[in-house]
Amino acid sequence: MSSTEYRQLRFRRPPGAAELFLVRHGESLPLVPDRPFDLVGGHGDPPLAPEGHEQAARVADRLAGEGLDAIYVTTLQRTLQTASPLAERLGLTPVVEADLREVNLGEWEGGLYRQRMAEGDPIALRVITEERWDVIPGAEPREAFSARVAAAMDRIAAAHPDQRVAVFSHGGVIGEVVRRAVAGTRGFAFVGSDNGAISHLVAMKDRWMVRRFNDTSHLHPHYDLDTAGDGRSGDAPDAGGPGFSA
Repeated sequence: MSSTEYRQLRFRRPPGAAELFLVRHGESLPLVPDRPFDLVGGHGDPPLAPEGHEQAARVADRLAGEGLDAIYVTTLQRTLQTASPLAERLGLTPVVEADLREVNLGEWEGGLYRQRMAEGDPIALRVITEERWDVIPGAEPREAFSARVAAAMDRIAAAHPDQRVAVFSHGGVIGEVVRRAVAGTRGFAFVGSDNGAISHLVAMKDRWMVRRFNDTSHLHPHYDLDTAGDGRSGDAPDAGGPGFSA
């Protein structure tokens, strides 16, 4: 009888591939009616809420031992604030990648998106059913958003072969990155990433692979699907209707 055995093996990153940990920023401050968020480059720029700072600390605990080579953030302060505990622990200076900022919501920027979603505005319902942001007046066209996100992620992957990188970004962006990786046709299939959640991708020259999506085991001890409907999920594509937050 043959003594040869063939074990099931764990996945290993292929030579030359980049390993990317996509982190959605922590929970940001709530919108107060008639007090819109300040804008940066036309995007609402709220800081983290106390809950968001706690989520940032837990992200740092989770990723500090993963051998990261670089950290990326966007132009919006909530990503830098979320990345800061990890960056300080590792002695890494976050690199700003402007093209990974959240989708621009046009006339609903500055936090108005959250209010319109909560109120059940007819256009908000169209956003959900049609799975595209650009039904909002003045919002960024879907094709332009997809193109800039793809270009930014391709740049990061090309700059880090055989390395591990943490990318702190936004719910809409992470949803688009994962959708592209699986060649998905539904625009919002992966938009519902939680604040502080980690998605894990491997970028190879000819294809991308999704290893994890919306991992929150460092934040909650149990599966955490929110059925309360209290609207505390986050901030644009990051707030709003079921599974959405901007």
